[in-house]
Amino acid sequence: MKKLGSIFFLLALSSAAVAQNLVGGPTTYRFLETPIPARAAALGGNCMSVWGDDINLSYSNPALLNKGCVKQVALNYCNYIADMNFGNAAYAHHFDKVGTLGGSIQFFNYGKFDKRDEYDVKQGDFKAADYSFNLTFARRLKDTSFSFGATLKTIYSHYDIYKSFGNAVDLGVTWAHKSGFTASAVIKNLGAIWKPYDKSNDTIKLPVATQIGVSYKVKKAPFRLILVYDGLRKKDWDRTYTSPLAETSSTTSVFGEAPKEKTKWQKFSDNTKQGLDKFSRHLTFACEVVLTKNFNIRVGYNYRLHKEMMLPDKRTASGLSFGFGFKIYRFGISYAYTKYNITGTSNIIGITTHLGTYTKKVKAPVVSPDAIAPN
Repeated sequence: MKKLGSIFFLLALSSAAVAQNLVGGPTTYRFLETPIPARAAALGGNCMSVWGDDINLSYSNPALLNKGCVKQVALNYCNYIADMNFGNAAYAHHFDKVGTLGGSIQFFNYGKFDKRDEYDVKQGDFKAADYSFNLTFARRLKDTSFSFGATLKTIYSHYDIYKSFGNAVDLGVTWAHKSGFTASAVIKNLGAIWKPYDKSNDTIKLPVATQIGVSYKVKKAPFRLILVYDGLRKKDWDRTYTSPLAETSSTTSVFGEAPKEKTKWQKFSDNTKQGLDKFSRHLTFACEVVLTKNFNIRVGYNYRLHKEMMLPDKRTASGLSFGFGFKIYRFGISYAYTKYNITGTSNIIGITTHLGTYTKKVKAPVVSPDAIAPN
């Protein structure tokens, strides 16, 4: 079984590299990329390599769903910008000799809009929203530290008279060792759009994502360090773009002289800086400070979000996120704050609890006494 687990892990990593051949062109259903659970949002938008008894982790990676999440219910909600809001609800149950099964629904409501004709005469109003109905299955390979999982998504979207329907699949694998080290790989949103908004345009694809990540709970210290690399496909390497606010430099000076040609060292320095910038746009750094078994603080930094939301003439905290989680009796409460720009922020609140009576504690491949999840 150990050999089988190793093979599955390698296949997941290699399949992430070849997934670039499966999609192309513009994408839709971008709400699937929104970090809805408060824990994920606080950790820079992704916690796909964190093992614990928390059903919210399976949103980032289906392989993280485990029997420690039995009978858990999770609710997350964000009152976003203007009258937009999003959230999700999830539940999990474990079946012996089969695996752990979870169901969830996520939504993104864009609010109400005025419907006007070409003469700007109001004809009424309409709403716009996206929904995804998810079914997740996960299982740990016997006598190993490997877990694998898959999520089937049924997606429905409607903007006034325009409606769309599709299916997607997330595939993930996790190696969680008792030393506190966890490594994960995941491919998200592989699927098809069965009913596009516009039948004449069938080139729009799903927002496929390929990710690998690691986390490490430092021994005898209250820290869990997290690193995620997003975008393994070749087409995802260059995530830079030319801002319309950027000033175009002249090819000549004010005196009509051509600029001096850069030296080899200057060219090398510029190319190195550009390469580091492109590489860093794939990275998310995060840390959980486990103060007690029932309380922790979370902080994350998304470099790509920082670069895309920063202003050229002002210092901002865009890309930075933080939050906390604490447990009271059988309820886990989480909060996350994400800074997008000067005026745009995200505040997410999450509640996790157990249905029914006492749930028997189960052994997991990783000792995680610091996981903030109801008992």
